[in-house]
Amino acid sequence: MTSTVYSAAVRGIDGYIVDVECYGVNTVPKFDIVGLPDNAVKESYNRIKAAIKTQGFEFPLMAITINLAPADLLKHGTAYDLAILIAVLKCTILADYNFTDKCFLGEVSLNGNIRSVTGILSMCLAAKEAGFREIYVPMQNAPEAAVVDGISVFGISDIAALIHHLIGIHVLLPEHSDKESMFQLSYDGIPDFCDVKGQENAKRALEIAAAGMHNVLLIGPPGTGKSMLAKRLPGILPPLSFEEAIETTKIHSVAGCLKGGKALITRRPFRSPHHTMSTAGLAGGGTIPMPGEISLSHTGVLFLDELPEFNKDATESLRQPLEDGNIILTRASGRFEYPASFMLVCAMNPCKCGYYGHPTKQCTCGQAVISKYLSKISGPLLDRMDIQIEVSSLTYDKLSDKTPSEASEKVRARVEKAREIMFRRYRGTGIVSNGSLTPAMIREYCVLDDGADEIMRAAFDKLGLSARGYDRILRVGRTISDMADSEKIKKEHIAQAIQFRSLDRKYWKNF
Repeated sequence: MTSTVYSAAVRGIDGYIVDVECYGVNTVPKFDIVGLPDNAVKESYNRIKAAIKTQGFEFPLMAITINLAPADLLKHGTAYDLAILIAVLKCTILADYNFTDKCFLGEVSLNGNIRSVTGILSMCLAAKEAGFREIYVPMQNAPEAAVVDGISVFGISDIAALIHHLIGIHVLLPEHSDKESMFQLSYDGIPDFCDVKGQENAKRALEIAAAGMHNVLLIGPPGTGKSMLAKRLPGILPPLSFEEAIETTKIHSVAGCLKGGKALITRRPFRSPHHTMSTAGLAGGGTIPMPGEISLSHTGVLFLDELPEFNKDATESLRQPLEDGNIILTRASGRFEYPASFMLVCAMNPCKCGYYGHPTKQCTCGQAVISKYLSKISGPLLDRMDIQIEVSSLTYDKLSDKTPSEASEKVRARVEKAREIMFRRYRGTGIVSNGSLTPAMIREYCVLDDGADEIMRAAFDKLGLSARGYDRILRVGRTISDMADSEKIKKEHIAQAIQFRSLDRKYWKNF
């Protein structure tokens, strides 16, 4: 006899339906799985056989062949266990039941319990788009799957509960998702800008960066607050939209980064990998490529502290996603594309000892050491840093000042106001912030008045800007003018944008 049960898999961050075809014949018992299964899929036979028996059901004594279609795509992981189990039982106790509108996902344990798997949200979305009416998932994954409207989600704890539901002995109720309570936006636990003394210029730069999603480079000696400032950036970013939350959750679900029982990521990600991270860890990779820190930062912030200490190959992998908003990994198993629209924030010392150019402390690095240290940051990567800020040492009077600094909440209100202006301007274009403007949109929306045009012309000649640097100054100028609620970019706006691009000329001018 032949039967088909449906499951799903993930390729990149998108799900697709897998047909689990079962052919059973009454002859010498054996069990084969075809359709490019990996070892985890092949071993499902042992898990399924033990689970069926420990739950009190009969495992069919037949020659069974399981085909996972499409058969030309590599199948990996344990999410097919439940569908294979149902397909096997179609040879015995479930022979009279029709499962054409149902999809099954989950790992089966030896005692018959159903364990959670990764990528549930992507697979549930694929099942809905394919027209399935019901999807059965592990109980731990049910809140995540229930976010998807238009398909009934059933959380399953063990095989017995599932079978009793399918044959009508004890019908389960579908999971319901209260999206309003689930999507409560909270900034609790995020460090506040009011903790930072002084550094008004750096705070202003980060406010502009948050408003336009611009990349930032912070340069300064040790202990001046570079990391402290960066870690407070999430507190002034605007909240995620529901669509952004869904896409961000898909990435984290595929990567296995969702905490148990959590349905949605409702805060913008803030990823801060250690400088010993490999290129694959940052960009993503593996035999079956998984998202790296670049993709896990999608819609949020990727903070690279001590930038020159990172492997240069790793930092160079940032160049393409910073331009395109996605990252493409090509492996023998295929081509995988992951979203990567993030805000890059980097912090570094001006030299190995940290005191090159310091007004009071002596730098102990020779010129060759300084050159080698700074050369770890390539020109093309520097060119992609929209805003470059020098974070200077504070005086005693600044540090001991008791006047409270501005709280993140007030700064965030200004950021959200600027984002609303951008949202109205770019509605229907797929662009949400000035940091993502294409060259054609820069020409249309970044209009300079006469005074600003003269300043820009002088800066272009004096600083020797590249075409990319020119575009990025215009994007920052557009954000500054939006924060001032100005339709055109005025000379004071462009002057400030140019000021935020000058540090590469100060530190790298001789290299």
